[in-house]
Amino acid sequence: MNSKSVVGIIAVLLVLLVGSKSLYIVSEWERGVLLRFGEEVRTDIAPGLHVKIPFMDKVRKFDVRVLTVDSTTRRYLTVDKKPLEVDSFAAWQIVDVARFYRATSGDEARAASLLAARIDNGLRDQFGRRTQHEVISGERDALMRELTQSLDQRTRQEFGIRLLDVRVKAIELPVDVSSSVFERMKAERAKEAQDHRSRGNELAEGIRADADRQRTVILAEAFAEAERTRGEGDAIASQTYAQAFSQDRDFYEFYRSMQAYENTFNNKGDIVVLDAQNEFLRYLKTPNPARN
Repeated sequence: MNSKSVVGIIAVLLVLLVGSKSLYIVSEWERGVLLRFGEEVRTDIAPGLHVKIPFMDKVRKFDVRVLTVDSTTRRYLTVDKKPLEVDSFAAWQIVDVARFYRATSGDEARAASLLAARIDNGLRDQFGRRTQHEVISGERDALMRELTQSLDQRTRQEFGIRLLDVRVKAIELPVDVSSSVFERMKAERAKEAQDHRSRGNELAEGIRADADRQRTVILAEAFAEAERTRGEGDAIASQTYAQAFSQDRDFYEFYRSMQAYENTFNNKGDIVVLDAQNEFLRYLKTPNPARN
């Protein structure tokens, strides 16, 4: 191989090297910033194949897809001075690559740290304007919406970042507060249960007293009704006996005497000592004492 061939090969290699250093590709999910000796020459470079001056220009590429940043659990005080442990995250996107590069030097980790600090201050301010009940259940969505809107304007101006959403993943009571809160809740529930039991006992006593009163009234009315029915029955029986007595006095007296004998001598061991002339024994002495 002669010297001309070697020079030609070197020239081709130099051309290829310069060509490779002169071209760069920006992907669909990226935007680029072209720097010349550290100074911005072009910003917001669109996806595609582009040309630069080799060894003089440098290209920084930035991911413009939606990114997320998780904040560490922080403690915030509500307007009623109640501490809460809050875990949150945010979704963000680069919309101005030149401003983003100037504010963060193109470091996504630094951008995430700056954004987390802004979110921390915003949450502290939002929680400080609301009560514990409001931030836990009543106005959480309104809090997140208001925080996102206010921070989005600032992050666009400061970092070239659009803040898409801020969300609270969890709100917990601090460990040193939870036990006292649970004990207070337990005491309140026990007091409420005791109130219910007291009202129940009072109501039960009233029901029992009313039932006893109704029982007494019912028994008295039943006794009166029974006495009235018994009196009516006795009256009817007396009337029946009187009618029977008037129809055949001798037979009636005989029948009643037989009943008396049956009731008196219903046991073989019974002994009755009477005078033989006693009127009670007259039907035993003669079958028809009325005719004698």
